[in-house]
Parts: sequence; C-alpha cells; structure tokens
Amino acid sequence: MTKKSYNGAARLRRPPAELARKLLSRFQAEDRVLVIIAADPDALASAMAVRRLLWRRVASVTIARVNEVTRPDNLTMMSLLGIKAVPLAEVDPAAFSKRVMVDSQPHHYQEFPGLPMEVIIDHHPLGDKSAGQGGLVDIRPRYGATSSIMTEYLKGAKITPSVRLATALVYGIKTDTDSFGRASLLEDVQAFQYLFPKANQSTLRKIEFSELRLKDLALLHLALDRFAVRKSTLYVHLGKVASPDNLVQIADFFMRVESVFISVVSGICGNKLVVILRNATYRTNAGKMAEEAFAELGTAGGHPSMARAEISLEALANQCKDLSDDALGLWVQRRLQRSGKAKTKKP
Repeated sequence: MTKKSYNGAARLRRPPAELARKLLSRFQAEDRVLVIIAADPDALASAMAVRRLLWRRVASVTIARVNEVTRPDNLTMMSLLGIKAVPLAEVDPAAFSKRVMVDSQPHHYQEFPGLPMEVIIDHHPLGDKSAGQGGLVDIRPRYGATSSIMTEYLKGAKITPSVRLATALVYGIKTDTDSFGRASLLEDVQAFQYLFPKANQSTLRKIEFSELRLKDLALLHLALDRFAVRKSTLYVHLGKVASPDNLVQIADFFMRVESVFISVVSGICGNKLVVILRNATYRTNAGKMAEEAFAELGTAGGHPSMARAEISLEALANQCKDLSDDALGLWVQRRLQRSGKAKTKKP
C-alpha cells in the first residue's frame, strides 16, 4: 500500500470531488457489490451512503452485517429508514464481484471474510495495512464518524442526500461523537451542519428515544446490584447476555454517574467474553487499555473514549480456570489494572 492510499491526517489530502471520482472509478456497470459492516448507526448510515453513490452505476448493492442487531434504537432506525442489512452468514461474499467495508476494518471481527476489499472507508485507528492492498483505503482516525467521511464523498459526487439518507447520517454522526461530546473535527461539525436541515427531525427524535426495552430493565437491575468502583473506574460483569449491545447500553449508562470516569462492562456472548470500555478522562486511552490487557488473547482496540475486546472461551480457559461470574469479573479487573492504564486522575 502506498502512502497515497492512506489518509490519516486531520484534513483531506485530496478534494472531495477527486476522492469521489477515484471511488466511483473502481466500479463497473456489471458489478455486484457487497457492503460489509458491523451494524451500528454510523455503519448503517455509511452503508446507505455507499449504496446511494453506486445507485444506477452497478448491477446491485447488498448490505450485509456481521452482527445481530438488538439495540432498540438501531432496530428503530432500520425500520423507520427502510435499511435492509442481511446477516453475512446468509450470503457468500466470494459470489460478489466487488466488496466494500465501511466503519470497520478486516481485522476488527474474526467473522469478516478473508477476501480482498475493493474499498475500505473508516474512522477507527489503522490496523492491518495489508488488508486493503490493491484497493482504495481511506482511513481517517481523527474523524469522529465515518458518516462525516461519507458525507464528503456524497458532496464530492454532487449528490444531495435524500431525507432518509440525511437522517441516517445525522444520527450516525451524533452517536459516534456522542453529540460532539467525544473527540471530533471541524469536518464532523460541517457535515452535521450540512445534513441537519435535510433530515427528518421527528424521525430522529423517535430513533433517539428508543433506547430501552422492558426486558432490558432486568439487566440494568443486575448491573446495579453487581457493580464495583475502584479509583473512579466502575467494573461490572453481567454473565451471559443476549448481545454485546446489552453491554454497551450498561457501559454508557454508568458514564452518567458523577464520580465514574471509566466504565468497564463485561459479559459472555455466545462463545466469547466481550469487554466494553468507556472513558471520559484525558490522560487515559480506552483503546490502548483494551489492547494492552486483552490483545494477546483475542481482538481488542478502539478509540481513546471507547473500546472493546473479544476473547474466545477456549482461549479464556487457559488463563482463567474458574469461569464463574465472580471469577471472570475479577479477572477482567486485574488484567486492566496490570496493564497500567486503568489508573487515572480526574479530568
């Protein structure tokens, strides 16, 4: 990969029109395109933008997700905005002539197919540089949301987003920047300002207010019963949960507590231990915390303010002979504390 194929700077190295031309030139009319995502609001909105960019330029565009969608706001977003994202397990990625990945990179999930990607567009820190060799790779880790990057591609292609697409992109930017409470750039603000007048505000409010289901209250009750706080860091292990999204909800909830600056929520999802980290301090990097504590055992990483780790139960059994909830909760705490990154000062 040449340096020209990687954009990690705060500013664009090329004008949006040139980037859009470069993107569109990689596709032909006969192409069947698969857009692969780990579905969340930013990824769903970005996939919608890719589909709009390729509309009437290729034979077909299919959006496929590697994860199950369970969060109420995500389900409401998909329903109200008509976003169809089929499970990746139901399609054969090799059957498509071109594959695109947005808001993620091939090393982020073991379930991602080990096939070359024609295009990778993301705002997470750059991982395996060989993953996009031969294709277009646009990684901008200082951006707050991939939706902001995709807005620039749309503007570069002189495409005015529809109300549905604008609404999705606005929500994608809002969620990944936490309404600009997390690290973001002027470009994120400019994209938001451009999109906001075009979005449906009633739809946005409905999506935003669809945060909890009745059955989620039982898990919240469990979390409130089990949590422990050590030096402004809150830990809780929830045992078996239906989806990693449940852990994300709880981690975000605890960040609302005045004396909590880092929240660590873990649980067993299928055959994996999943650890979700949230961080509000300026001297701590959640992504590095996760990598130092768990990367040698599975996948781990993220942003300074939010991160995630996944470890198979098979790998975990070699490290932790007691897989009870109490033992696993203590194991997660000790791994993070030994990494030297869990200790922090108030911002």
